[in-house]
Amino acid sequence: MSTNNDSSSGHVAWVMAATCLVWIMTPGVGFLYSGMARKKHALSLIMLCILTIPIVSIQWFICGYSLAFSRTGSRFIGNLQNAFLINASWDSGPTYISRHVPEFVFAIFQCKFAVIASALLIGGAAERVRLLPMIIFIFIWSTLVYDVIAAWCWSANGWFATLGGLDFAGGIPIHISSGAAALAFCIVLGKRNEPSGPHNIINVILGTVMLWFGWFGFNGGSAVAANKRAIMALIVTNLTASFSGLAWMFLDYFKYKRLRAVSFCSGAVAGLVAITPASGYVAPYATVVFGIASGILCNLAVVVKNRLRRYDDAMDVFAIHGIGGFIGNILTGVFANKDIVSLLSDDDILIEGGVINGNFGQIGIQLSGSCAGMIYSFLVTFIILHIMNIIPGLALRLDGGGGTDIIEMNERAYCFAEESDADNENGHVHVNNVDIESANNVNDDEKP
Repeated sequence: MSTNNDSSSGHVAWVMAATCLVWIMTPGVGFLYSGMARKKHALSLIMLCILTIPIVSIQWFICGYSLAFSRTGSRFIGNLQNAFLINASWDSGPTYISRHVPEFVFAIFQCKFAVIASALLIGGAAERVRLLPMIIFIFIWSTLVYDVIAAWCWSANGWFATLGGLDFAGGIPIHISSGAAALAFCIVLGKRNEPSGPHNIINVILGTVMLWFGWFGFNGGSAVAANKRAIMALIVTNLTASFSGLAWMFLDYFKYKRLRAVSFCSGAVAGLVAITPASGYVAPYATVVFGIASGILCNLAVVVKNRLRRYDDAMDVFAIHGIGGFIGNILTGVFANKDIVSLLSDDDILIEGGVINGNFGQIGIQLSGSCAGMIYSFLVTFIILHIMNIIPGLALRLDGGGGTDIIEMNERAYCFAEESDADNENGHVHVNNVDIESANNVNDDEKP
């Protein structure tokens, strides 16, 4: 179809803007993870997240888009019909939700989804992974895990899509898959040598803000049109994050007697995760349940993880994204409303709805997709990691306690202010190799 009329041009402009919003989420994940880690690992975590952008973008161009969205693929995986974006069209995209924009626009928008999925799983390996093997792993994981699950959920022939499964913006391909992969990572790599709390809560807040901001493009852009459905997705996204952030924060208040910034940020992200699969299907009133349920249950998942002590998921990726995505997918089966979809969509998009429409079987469909995605991602990730660990030079575990930044990059996140224990004991602090106390003790006549 032509994209020169005003309506189509508006749709194209919105999806292009949404692509940019989703792009900013990846460095947002980097800042969030860097703040949650110790400072000697902060730079490498940001860098790894940034590196997922070129790695997955190239993979998506070579084969990823075709494997996930080829029109003639199987129920399990696509084919290479559109490898290197060959045969991509300036007409509408390959699924019923992308008919308003050219396929090239749809392809770059979906590329950012593949990128963010790979960035999220890095949290499960934080503070103990080598960079080069991790880069190779990301390429392999995107091909064997993300592309496969995306094909199930969003391609024209995917088994979950043809079964009637509902996943508007990536509850299974992105959140459940990355959460399960992070769990496999922390099991295979083992515990960190020196677990500790966040070193920079400002970075945690900054990362959360970037994620929340980008999520408007993530969910709203998944309407692949500038229409009423996109507007509703923005509304429910914002409300669910608000309810979930407050629920997590006040639940922690009963334990710590303090309103903690990290608690609110964790809850807000959990809410954003939970509403992702439902954001194009539910009315605003459902956000109360999505938000409070995700805030409380994801919080409890973190508590359980801490008590088990065997699994060192440093950034709580499984608890927030794996469990949050699972919660959101099941609640989608409850609150998906066929009347809302038909009212808000410009096309003849029809769904059976969920429990509120009397379609109790939707719960079973959602559960089957969630369990299949979680099991598949965990097992394939587990196998990939074990194979890489027996190949010389590709072992993923970082040896040594000097910190990933120095060992792997020979750079520091905070090179502008270096302190040594001896200097601290003597009241000396060095900034850019200048002894601050000595400088302050210089007589005024001696100062330049």
